[in-house]
Amino acid sequence: MDFFSNFFKKHSGSAFKKELKNILGFKPGNLSLYKTALTHRSVREGADENNERLEYLGDAILSALIADYLFKRYPYKEEGFLTEMRSKMVNRQQLNDIAVRMGLKKVTLFNKMDSSLKVSQIFGNTLEALVGAIYLDYGYKKTSKWVAECIILPHMFMDDLENLEINHKNKLYGWANKNGKVLEFETINERLENGRRLFTIAAVIDGKNIAEGRAFNKKDASQIAAQLAVEKLGIVNSDSTVEEGTTEKNDLTDPS
Repeated sequence: MDFFSNFFKKHSGSAFKKELKNILGFKPGNLSLYKTALTHRSVREGADENNERLEYLGDAILSALIADYLFKRYPYKEEGFLTEMRSKMVNRQQLNDIAVRMGLKKVTLFNKMDSSLKVSQIFGNTLEALVGAIYLDYGYKKTSKWVAECIILPHMFMDDLENLEINHKNKLYGWANKNGKVLEFETINERLENGRRLFTIAAVIDGKNIAEGRAFNKKDASQIAAQLAVEKLGIVNSDSTVEEGTTEKNDLTDPS
């Protein structure tokens, strides 16, 4: 009996159903949907065995539900504001953090020996897959209610999100332009991890590697690198100057 079979032998009884019900807040109907939603491709590669198809579906449904929520909450805001707010609400890191707080990490089946998964957002992806499973199990209306009551209201604080800047690359580019620095994002490594390409991208300022990010696409990897660079340099906003902060910023002013 393989690891997958052992897992679901342990999680196919009343204990698993109870744990799942505690997360969902209701009794699941089609249990197999939720088992698939909680199964990462690192342990099951078949399209009908892992959660990638459900993640695809759930991503679209969650995006639509959040768009509907924002449209009603902000009746006088323009399209640009609504689009930016939706991006903040479905941000990968945001969804991953919510999924962990909800307890999905404890019930998700993934290869714990795969170190690359530690830098990915698999629990946020699992949350999207769970949305897809709920939709298939109970329909749009039930899913809409669940997303509002279990994701948006308890975990997404709108006032904070309105003031949150999530595009760290733009912030870092603004800071570099303000201070006469040359900023580049360089791909320094690319390798296969479980059949997927894992990229390592560095934020390079004036030829100096400031921070590195890893992800399964270049966009996410560069955003992670930019976020780490912003934190390392102590950049508050794009108008921050090199004289404001840390040793790292002072090092950047050293021509040697």
